[in-house]
Amino acid sequence: MTTSYAIALGSNRRTRHGDPRATLRAAIERLEGVFAISPFVETDPVGPSRRRFANAVVLMNSEMSPPELLDRLKRLESDFGRRRGQRWGERTLDCDIILWSGGIWAEPGLTVPHALFRERGFVLDPLSAVAAGWRDPISGLSVRQLQHRRKRG
Repeated sequence: MTTSYAIALGSNRRTRHGDPRATLRAAIERLEGVFAISPFVETDPVGPSRRRFANAVVLMNSEMSPPELLDRLKRLESDFGRRRGQRWGERTLDCDIILWSGGIWAEPGLTVPHALFRERGFVLDPLSAVAAGWRDPISGLSVRQLQHRRKRG
């Protein structure tokens, strides 16, 4: 069964593909089923990193379950030079499942919707550009409403 996913991507380190924006473009090319790409945004880092991030969101269709897609995204991160280390540190590529059309998925190591997406402008702003009407299955609010609440608060 094919489902849709919203995937957030971020990078703040050069890779063999170039600067962070070029890295995101190269990563998106490796994803199958992409049908929408948000504008890229540059954001200040959260946590100890000092370099600004390039961020984007893609919408994609896939027959993979959320754990299968997560495994695929972690392999992609590794292929792009990501090494596990300091939380919220610099990274060549970060890919997170934000939402999926199946609603809620919860198991050890994977929670969809992403637990922090409602608080993160670097996710909500690009997500709103491609899926403003997508509803958070927990709050029932649309992405546009979540974005508005975040900016207002």
